[in-house]
Amino acid sequence: MNKPTLTKTSQERVPLNDYFMDIIRIVAKRSTCLRRPTGAVLVRDKIIISTGYNGAPRGLRHCTEIGCLRQKKGIPSGKYHELCRGAHAEINAIVQASLNGTSTEGSTLYCTSFPCAYCMKALINAKVRKIIYIENYPDELSHELCKESGIRTIQWTPGKHTKRSA
Repeated sequence: MNKPTLTKTSQERVPLNDYFMDIIRIVAKRSTCLRRPTGAVLVRDKIIISTGYNGAPRGLRHCTEIGCLRQKKGIPSGKYHELCRGAHAEINAIVQASLNGTSTEGSTLYCTSFPCAYCMKALINAKVRKIIYIENYPDELSHELCKESGIRTIQWTPGKHTKRSA
């Protein structure tokens, strides 16, 4: 049996930001949230240290099984985060790093949505230094906390925030 031959040149190599942004979209496919599937990846020194997606805590029933409490109550996006069975992707990424004994200090969070205020407070305490996200999230407090903390943020646009990897 012949082994496949890889013929890519370094100029065809996927830029790191594109690579991590592609990965968060795959991670988000594990989400069990019916309203806003999200994915997150924590990266330090160009290495993924943790991933997370939104869903119910371990061992509990997911919204895909019992329905969405927020939908049933008509709760708008960005309001009353505590009225949800799911833990957010960003929190789950921090928890996974912790469970594996990995520090998040100085890391970059790649995520599908700008973090909510609850997640932002955890990211500040976890000493995340930069957040690169795809879409904004309607949470003014989160943006205020982020700005005050000094965490750098970039709303990612394909091709605009990419560098070729060597």
